[in-house]
Amino acid sequence: LRTNIQLSGNNLQVSSITSVKPGEGKSTTSTNIAWAFARAGYKTLLVDADIRNSVMSGVFKSREKITGLTEFLSGTTDLSHGLCDTNVENLFVVQAGSISPNPTALLQSENFSTMIDTLRKYFDYIIVDTAPIGVVIDAAIVVQKCDASILVVEAGVAKRREVQKAKSQLEQTGKPFLGVVLNKFDIQREKYGSYGGYGNYGKR
Repeated sequence: LRTNIQLSGNNLQVSSITSVKPGEGKSTTSTNIAWAFARAGYKTLLVDADIRNSVMSGVFKSREKITGLTEFLSGTTDLSHGLCDTNVENLFVVQAGSISPNPTALLQSENFSTMIDTLRKYFDYIIVDTAPIGVVIDAAIVVQKCDASILVVEAGVAKRREVQKAKSQLEQTGKPFLGVVLNKFDIQREKYGSYGGYGNYGKR
C-alpha cells in the first residue's frame, strides 16, 4: 500500500483513509500505512480525525500527557501540545482528543486547513484517519484538505451499491481517489491459497 501510494503521484503527501461502515479496519489500515512510511525512513504523521468515535487512542505510547485534535480545532490549545512522537522511529501522532458536540463544524473550520498546510512543511507524509463516509459526511470534508483518498472495505460486509456510493462521494471532492483496500479477505475460504506461493517469489 505504501508503494502504491508513492507510485500514484509525486504530489500525494497527505492521504485520507476512510471506510463505508465502522469496524471495517480503516484505523488499523491507517496505522499500518503510517508505520510502513516511518519504517522506510520517511518522517510521517498519523492524524486521528475520527473525532466522533476514535479507536486509535492508546495504540501508541506517548511520552507525556497531550491534548488532541479537537482541542486545537476549537482554539483551546496550541497544536504543539497535541503533536507527539511515538515509540516508532520517524512516526508522530495527533490524537483525536475530547469528543466534540459539533465535530463537522470543527473539521470545516479554517483551523483544520491551517493545520494541514502547516504540517506539510514538517513531514514527508501525512496519513489522516477519518470517520466512515457511509455514516457521516466528515470524511468528504477532510478529503478536500488532503491530496487523495483511500477507501477500506471489509470483504463480504459492505454491499456493492454502498461501496459505489462511497467511491462517488470521495470522487466528488475533486481530489484523486486512489482505490479500495479489500480488508479481512479470507484467502482459504475463497480457495485462493495458491497465491501464497508468492511469499517465496524470487528466492532460489
